[in-house]
Amino acid sequence: MNIIVKPYGSSLCYCRPDTTWERENKDFYSPECVNELHWAPIVFARISKAGKCISGKFASRYYDSFNFGALFYCHTTESSDIAFTSCADHTSLLPAPLYNPVVMESDVNVFEVKKNDETIFGFPKLAFAREGAPTESPLKEMIEDAICKASQLTTLRIGDFVAIELTPVSLLSPRSEKEASLKACYCENELFDIKVIF
Repeated sequence: MNIIVKPYGSSLCYCRPDTTWERENKDFYSPECVNELHWAPIVFARISKAGKCISGKFASRYYDSFNFGALFYCHTTESSDIAFTSCADHTSLLPAPLYNPVVMESDVNVFEVKKNDETIFGFPKLAFAREGAPTESPLKEMIEDAICKASQLTTLRIGDFVAIELTPVSLLSPRSEKEASLKACYCENELFDIKVIF
């Protein structure tokens, strides 16, 4: 199982190993060599059908569920290289259960992340057309575009995840903070509630 990431603002993708997947809502204990923990909020989809070189016309057939989460990047004094900073264990927060793609069409479902009880990210409600009809879901477009881009070089397999960064990677917590809480919710359901401990 791969976690295929499309960085914010990029048309390229990279893979994280499955050892980075944090699925049990456990606190993150930073390795001693890490001076700063960076992060990006994500939306991710589970691949339900194997494929390669998938066209946009058929991308909706290749995933069956989605959710929101976060990716951590472990920066040291020696490296800020994406390959190094993204391979630490338990740095891909991909919570369960997943949602049916129909849920992304609603304008009332908001993804919110809080650090130490202060909101640091919120995914906005969908925009509505002048006539009052909902526009195409930006999540659907993002997910299906990422599936197409990822499948250009990588064969997608059943059970893989495709994750799309919703913002540029930014500083979450420096070692000097020693501890921070991170909570997220979607559809008024808690996705994760963890501590980052240095």
